[in-house]
Amino acid sequence: MATKEEDNKPTVVEEGGMSTTVMPSGQKIVWDDQKMRNTYANVCNVATTREEVMMLFGTSQVWNSNQGEVKVELSDRIVMSPFAAQRLLTLLARTLQNYEKSYGKLSNKAGQ
Repeated sequence: MATKEEDNKPTVVEEGGMSTTVMPSGQKIVWDDQKMRNTYANVCNVATTREEVMMLFGTSQVWNSNQGEVKVELSDRIVMSPFAAQRLLTLLARTLQNYEKSYGKLSNKAGQ
């Protein structure tokens, strides 16, 4: 018999290359990745206004920590409302908690 916690978890269905998440409420979310692109980033900067949170993603071109100038090649800017950013914060926190349960504690040291 399913527990209350199991009843509140979404169900993921894979069909024809697309993924559908069925929420406990019955609402379906279709994840269409046909136009998705993959980008690697090892740098992120965040800026805000009253209405928006902007995340700038890029790749650091520094190979030596003693370099006098750091060049970051920006590739993507993600703009969202503060409410969406708060949901992202919650999702990232849960994801990292699950990661640490599986793989061990992450170090708090920058760059590690």
